[in-house]
Amino acid sequence: MKKGLILEGGAMRGLFTAGVIDVMMENNIDVDGIVGVSAGACFGCNYKSRQIGRTIRYSVKYAKEPLYCSYRSLIATGNLFNKGFCYYKIPFKLDKVDKKTFEESPMEFWIVATDVKTGKAVYKKAEKINKETMEWIRASSSMPVVSNVVEINGHGYLDGGISDSIPLKFFESLGYDKNIVITTQPEDYRKPPISKEKVMKVALKKIPAIFEAMKHRHEMYNAQVDYIMRKEAQGEILV
Repeated sequence: MKKGLILEGGAMRGLFTAGVIDVMMENNIDVDGIVGVSAGACFGCNYKSRQIGRTIRYSVKYAKEPLYCSYRSLIATGNLFNKGFCYYKIPFKLDKVDKKTFEESPMEFWIVATDVKTGKAVYKKAEKINKETMEWIRASSSMPVVSNVVEINGHGYLDGGISDSIPLKFFESLGYDKNIVITTQPEDYRKPPISKEKVMKVALKKIPAIFEAMKHRHEMYNAQVDYIMRKEAQGEILV
């Protein structure tokens, strides 16, 4: 039996996820692996590093900091969430990720990103707290239009939620058969089709595979929600 934890993204709705995993840690609830998408990857790393309260602590402390998240950062750097501040200064200097605990934990930590050439999901297993891992987390969280494409080893990536918003099936394919899924939308939420499609097509003209993935994202997302609800009704997962 392999116990898995699947973390949906959702930008600052991810603070709900952070609260849930804090309570899980407080009650010594462990899993064998985590897969995080976007905010789920950003905040989920604290579960592997066993840092209760870290997410809400730095999110509140730096909420008004222009370098954390602001249109000023977007205009100056092309990233709404500032690369240097969010993914390097905070985790390596201001509120450090516990590198030793993260790396010594046997718990697997997977990150989902979207390949900009194919529009398909890419899954990265992270075992170290280093620049490469932070770049994968950044890629997983980089929303189109308000973020630059993240280049890793010659390939470009954007937000993992575009291609695999709730990667339960991916974890099942790895043999995880007892899974907890943390979603960040109400139970009855269904994603609508993309709004302002013509505008988005122009904005994403240099990465057409991302536009196509976003155009059909609501179909993928709603099918995943239906699958999760069936599995929950059958008693096979906890949501």
